[in-house]
Amino acid sequence: MDRLSTTVRPYAWGSTTAIPELLGVAPTGEPQAEMWMGAHPGAPSGTDRGPLSELIDADPVRELGAAAVEKFGPRLPFLLKLLAAGAPLSLQVHPDLAQAKAGYDAEERAGIPLDAPSRNYKDANHKPELICALTPFDGLCGFREPTEAADLIAALDVDSLKPYVDLLHAHPEEAALREVLTAVLSADPQEMAATVTEAAAACERLGGGYAPYASIAHHFPGDPGVIAAMLLNYVQLQPGEALFLGAGVPHAYLNGLGVEIMANSDNVLRCGLTPKHVDVPELLRIVRLEAADPGVLRPEASPAGEELYDTPIDEFRLSRYVLAPGAEPRDLTAHTPQILLCTAGGVTVGELTLTPGQSAFVPAGEKAEISGTGGGPGTVFRATVVV
Repeated sequence: MDRLSTTVRPYAWGSTTAIPELLGVAPTGEPQAEMWMGAHPGAPSGTDRGPLSELIDADPVRELGAAAVEKFGPRLPFLLKLLAAGAPLSLQVHPDLAQAKAGYDAEERAGIPLDAPSRNYKDANHKPELICALTPFDGLCGFREPTEAADLIAALDVDSLKPYVDLLHAHPEEAALREVLTAVLSADPQEMAATVTEAAAACERLGGGYAPYASIAHHFPGDPGVIAAMLLNYVQLQPGEALFLGAGVPHAYLNGLGVEIMANSDNVLRCGLTPKHVDVPELLRIVRLEAADPGVLRPEASPAGEELYDTPIDEFRLSRYVLAPGAEPRDLTAHTPQILLCTAGGVTVGELTLTPGQSAFVPAGEKAEISGTGGGPGTVFRATVVV
């Protein structure tokens, strides 16, 4: 097995303190948004044997196992991350597999460069994802009931928002959400900026459940995504709780530290809270215009000590072990590839010792026993696939 060296992505929305605190190192003062673990071409993890991506390319069956290669091809189908949000991420949705393939093929035929700002589809894969909170974690996930969104917006008492309130009350669910989302994202930018400014002041004044939207507006003054965000469920995760984001579900992470796992893809359709390209017609084709409970996940414990976050996705499977010092080792040997990430205390994986923020890649079939190292419980997340 291999200890992974990882890349930290310094995106502007990243926390300056959360990842350094987990690692037990001094902050640099710069944002540290994501630490990537995997073989994604954008930042493949390193090992003593070379980049993980090159190891897999050289012998995919040895590293991934025959069953995983047969099902997913000769690549690691997931990317594991530590995600530390100090400011809101963009409001976004992801396509399903058929939509991603069709969109990618269409943009390839049109000759749109992969790095073009207007490009929607960077690959032909879908991007389901799961975020598990390590600290209290705030986010937006899925549409509220239209009448609930109408009541939330109506309380702001902003004249220019009153037509949206009427629409949310007057139409069937899908039509209401479609018309209001379209109107918000297609409005005259100057007029919408003035509306957002007035709405943000109302949120500041009302406080309480409006405080998250005041904070969003502080980071993105005048952005129509501030109003779009009020159409979504606001979710507060406690440590150990998780959200699964399937295709077409609008979402945004606002604040907190978590373990994120996703299928390997860069396909994002943005709805706001971003200076990047927003393709409203394509977004409306992809987004699921239906109210839904965000569905907070809690892990399901097995007699073997594994706590599983159950999702309907085969490209990744995420679980957690909390290891008491001196307890019997847990045998994690599997015929699938695994990445093991320590997030608390200390754990041993075979001959490797992992401290918070450190991770290891375990090739398919490699013997893998984990145990706590003493001095308190050790927590390790296990990422693998379903074959």
